[in-house]
Amino acid sequence: MSTESSYRYAGNRPVDLAQLATRVEKGPNQAVINSALDANVATLSDLQARLYSQKQHGVIVILQGMDTAGKDGLIRHVFSGLNPSGTSVVSFKQPTHLQLDHDFLWRINQALPSRGEIRIFNRSQYEDVLISHVHPEMLTTQNLPGINSVADVDDQFWNHRYHDLRNYEKYLRHQGFEVIKFFLHLSKDEQTHRFERRIEVPSKNWKFAPSDMQERAFWDDYQLAYTRMLENTATKKSPWYLIPADDKGVARLIVSNILIDRLQALNPQYPQVSAETKQKLHAVLQQLKDHKL
Repeated sequence: MSTESSYRYAGNRPVDLAQLATRVEKGPNQAVINSALDANVATLSDLQARLYSQKQHGVIVILQGMDTAGKDGLIRHVFSGLNPSGTSVVSFKQPTHLQLDHDFLWRINQALPSRGEIRIFNRSQYEDVLISHVHPEMLTTQNLPGINSVADVDDQFWNHRYHDLRNYEKYLRHQGFEVIKFFLHLSKDEQTHRFERRIEVPSKNWKFAPSDMQERAFWDDYQLAYTRMLENTATKKSPWYLIPADDKGVARLIVSNILIDRLQALNPQYPQVSAETKQKLHAVLQQLKDHKL
């Protein structure tokens, strides 16, 4: 598959989602994907073990995309081999009353990983410039200063939010936390197919809710919201990765390749013990072999 740089978007050009590929032409077959993904899962497991033992960096993996973009399945397949003690998933739903009593990044701070951990955000702080961009009336009920009507949700409001998101990630990076952001780019036709499957296959019925169709009516508005989010929050040091998501297997492989590149760049290493400690360990080992312990 292509390298990390093929999907990296650093905000250096406009985004046209209508022209951005949602499928890799002449992608590998499923057998090749499965083999490569198995190898990547093993590599990620090793990198996670090193990250966890070193406890110097925390990693936040952000997954954003339209409904049915494949976030849940990607989590199951790409992170299947990682140690649960150092890996976890947080899903961000509609904010609670408690969360709305705080700043919009408060709930994100509560969910950050510890150093040495990998935490996957299934949706994230970026919902606050996506769903509220499509439904700005939501903001008028959040007791935000100066936001009393939809007319108050102007360009200045969004520019402040984008500014805060960019600088929040800069702050996290300075503290040793790596943010890796993926946008799973799905076509409307593929979403139609996946919704049909959720209705037609009984075991998938639980995934479907009438509200999904209500939001689908705002497809063009969401495409605009995603475009503005990407253009305003992608930077050289905190890029977005624009992943073609119509083929789930290919998307999972691309994401796993990029994660390996990013974690290898951190170069996590097992801590080295001192010569004195090694001597003590060998002494204990000898006692064990001599059945003295």
